[in-house]
Amino acid sequence: MQQLILVDENDLPVGLMEKMKVHQLGIMHRAFSVFIFNMEGEMLLQQRALTKYHSGGLWTNACCSHPYEGQEILHAAKQRLFEEMGFTTTIQKAFHFKYKASFENGLTENEFDHVFVGLYNGKIKPDANEVEDYCYMAVEVVRRDIDLHPEKYTEWFKIAFPLIENYLAENFNAIFTK
Repeated sequence: MQQLILVDENDLPVGLMEKMKVHQLGIMHRAFSVFIFNMEGEMLLQQRALTKYHSGGLWTNACCSHPYEGQEILHAAKQRLFEEMGFTTTIQKAFHFKYKASFENGLTENEFDHVFVGLYNGKIKPDANEVEDYCYMAVEVVRRDIDLHPEKYTEWFKIAFPLIENYLAENFNAIFTK
């Protein structure tokens, strides 16, 4: 049973609790999201496996998860990216945000979410237990599709997407001119 790191509004740890119980009670916990881009500036999206405990079949960023107790969050994000999408690449912390979203099955995400970005142009080998499908899509196309079909995307992705757009606007050259 995975134990999640419970945190306060400043991301300071306040305890541990079993993952499903955290989501049933809607308690704030530490999480991370990884956004990957190719050299054309397109964003890697994954469609969550249909069997996921919430948001199955919805499109979202390259990967998201929760670090283990004592695990450095950058290491956790890189490890989970490999587990879900089958590749490794350099990623860097972009920003963090907090959000709370309830789901139709009674679960609630209440996360202090650390967001990482990276570049990758190689082969992708997703884990079928985690990922139904994947694609690269131009950021402006993603924006239009979210506006037209918000029901196709995870709640956290719809919240994080404008933050990523702002981050890209301010940091594009630093990311894409390596």
